[in-house]
Amino acid sequence: MTGAPTVLVLMGVSGCGKTSVAEALAARLGWAFQEGDALHPPANVAKMRGGMPLTDTDRWPWLDRVAAWIDARLAAGENGIITCSALKRAYRARIVGARAGVRVVLLHGARALLAARIGARHHEYMPASLLDSQLATLEPPGPDEHPISLDVTPPAAVLAEAIIAALGQDKAK
Repeated sequence: MTGAPTVLVLMGVSGCGKTSVAEALAARLGWAFQEGDALHPPANVAKMRGGMPLTDTDRWPWLDRVAAWIDARLAAGENGIITCSALKRAYRARIVGARAGVRVVLLHGARALLAARIGARHHEYMPASLLDSQLATLEPPGPDEHPISLDVTPPAAVLAEAIIAALGQDKAK
């Protein structure tokens, strides 16, 4: 995939596999990868660690950091992959907006699967108790956002290949 840079935003609720799929994609494509959770301000981390959902006011500084990472990739002419829950359209408008070359990838699955995954892993500050609030907040991308949307039942490597295929199909259009 050559030409103008592409930045993928892998989005979805906790447990959907954003990090696993992003790591598989980054390894396969050789693109820069940023774990979006690592960009949260310390106050957000403390709040989530305490089992409290973030408010929109909490999220704006984090989303600005995500957008800055995306802007840096695009300005450098580099491809990249970043994970970000990006649950609301307003959040995606903040990080994607009119930026050419930025593509949203929605990873979604059944609540039971997501809960089982969360229960089987250790996450520094994302307790399973926040899954329902995330599902309630999720506004799936509309057709106007041109998302790649994938059910997360298959393994991460399979999902990575599906994303690569979708990107290739887009370039062929």
